[in-house]
Amino acid sequence: MSNRLAAETSPYLRQHADNPVDWWPWCDEAFETARREGKPVLLSIGYAACHWCHVMAHESFEDEATARLMNALYVNIKVDREERPDVDKVYQLAHQALARRGGGWPLTMFLTADDRLPFFAGTYFPKAPRYGMPAFAQVLQGVRRWHDEKPDEMRAQNAALSRFLEGYGENEPHADTLDGTPIAQALERLAESFDTDNGGRLGAPKFPHAGEVALQLSAGDADATAMARVTLERMAARGLRDHVGGGFFRYCVDAEWDIPHFEKMLYDNAQLLPLYALAGTRFDDAGLAAAARDCADWLTREMSAPDGGFWSSLDADSEGEEGRYYVWQRDAIRDLLDDEEYAVVERRFGLDQPPNFEGHAWHLRETMPPADVASTLRIDERTVHARWAAARPKLFAEREKRVRPGLDDKILTAWNALLIGGAARALRMRTDLGDLREHVERALDVLHTHLWRNGTLYASHARGETKFPAYLDDHAFLLDALLAMLQLRWNRRDLDWAIALADTLLQRFEDREHGGFWFTAHDAEPLPQRPKPWTDESLPSGNGIAARALLKLGHLLGDTRYLDAAERCLRAAWPTLVELPHACCTLLLALDEFLRPGTHVVLRADDGNEAILWRETASSSESADVYRIPSTEEDLPGILSAQKHGSGGIAYACRGTHCLPPVFSPSAFRDSGWPLRK
Repeated sequence: MSNRLAAETSPYLRQHADNPVDWWPWCDEAFETARREGKPVLLSIGYAACHWCHVMAHESFEDEATARLMNALYVNIKVDREERPDVDKVYQLAHQALARRGGGWPLTMFLTADDRLPFFAGTYFPKAPRYGMPAFAQVLQGVRRWHDEKPDEMRAQNAALSRFLEGYGENEPHADTLDGTPIAQALERLAESFDTDNGGRLGAPKFPHAGEVALQLSAGDADATAMARVTLERMAARGLRDHVGGGFFRYCVDAEWDIPHFEKMLYDNAQLLPLYALAGTRFDDAGLAAAARDCADWLTREMSAPDGGFWSSLDADSEGEEGRYYVWQRDAIRDLLDDEEYAVVERRFGLDQPPNFEGHAWHLRETMPPADVASTLRIDERTVHARWAAARPKLFAEREKRVRPGLDDKILTAWNALLIGGAARALRMRTDLGDLREHVERALDVLHTHLWRNGTLYASHARGETKFPAYLDDHAFLLDALLAMLQLRWNRRDLDWAIALADTLLQRFEDREHGGFWFTAHDAEPLPQRPKPWTDESLPSGNGIAARALLKLGHLLGDTRYLDAAERCLRAAWPTLVELPHACCTLLLALDEFLRPGTHVVLRADDGNEAILWRETASSSESADVYRIPSTEEDLPGILSAQKHGSGGIAYACRGTHCLPPVFSPSAFRDSGWPLRK
């Protein structure tokens, strides 16, 4: 018989609807039941694509004996961390405080019902003792005994934890001059931890830290740029990338980017897509450009909902096995390809070496570059690429016959906004990304139709239902995406929407006393802690994206409210920027834009050849934000109000609060000497 999770919109929660565990969703009624029955709460947080969440579910939550124990001793609450990132952030921090190590998923927390504070914390627990961990049943019984037999000790610990959570991250804002010292320190620390052979950070596991690569590419430093390029090249060539279907996996378990955990997350690909588009263009690198194209193709083919918007993730598992959908047997590939194609694939992707996945299968990753394959086979490199281009669709078609990984079909505002913004930037740099533009325009329309209700933004849309008042990330990422889309194509609705979101950030999220933005709105559900996140995690810092977007909007509109809020955010974040600069790359990008404002160029020209010439002239620098506005648009604020001049166009360029006189022809703009680059 199904439990209460059967009616939920989250695919992750519905995965547990037939568990014998008497699960509750996160709700006041669950905590009231625990208080009434004198039980502690067992809180389990995970997400649909999480491999170890599935392992713990199969071992314990589907087991009748374990479920009886859970039901007898606890009120059990299951949370999807993607729907409730506010809950997840609080209890990840609490886990770090209690366990003295980082958390992760599944997150397993034991709470007192009245104050919702955890008194014991863990992540995955096995059904039987192994990996140096006790059996989950032992944990359940031992934690309940402590709760019942030593309540004074438990309450004292809770009081100390409460004080820690309340004061976490709160420092006096920086009152002196802001400068680039944290940026230099971050680049230095990234260089110290750089893996010169494999790119990224030294050691394993290996995550694609997009913010770090973005900071290195923006630094204007040759060494930092070289490190970013190595990282992008290694990730694209090796096992983090799906060479058959496109896109990138969440992370690799080893130090060489060879074997991933096979879940594919929308947010990773949203951040990597514009980096590969930028790097492919800046370095004139066909391999990096191909990675961007493949990522765009995967997003539009497999992650785009029929009615618009992008789904959240693909599972790591298929038919109960991690990676089963993606890995190969060597003979199966040999049977699919002709001899010439197989000779290329064998050498390029390591089929001439022992199996690299659990001793019995091959996960395709480049072990020999195309140039070396060409030399080995005594053919030219163009032929190598042609044979792979012929082999790849055969492999893809065969893989499509397999049982596909599970799909999390939630449409999340923050993740969609992250993709829309990243795609808009990629599309400004490249014209070879298929029909990506059409898909991101539809996604933005879906957010406006389904997740923007009467001036209020919501976080999740699934099964026809819109839920959860939006968080900081939703507002900040969407504001940033709208500003990027306005440069791709003008839409007055999106400008007005951006202004409304910026005003909401200031009115409902900003800490006006200390600066910065809370993760939850002022009227949100109270939790044991109210996060104000500075550091980048799997998603970029909401404070960092908010500060960057407010700086852009403030300069564009000439509105000092937004500029002042961005500065207050940077001042509030300063102690963390000094202590952990390499963990705050998004905020450092905002700091760089505060210290060295980018260029805004407004074009007012009619459609046709005239507008194309203007746009090509003003778009010659990747650091300039260019807005082409129809000459018929009226009543615009700030520098957007520049009007078309006679029968020609007009260009109006500003950096920060410094603007040049308008020019009235593309040639005059080229000759004006305006420094588009920083």
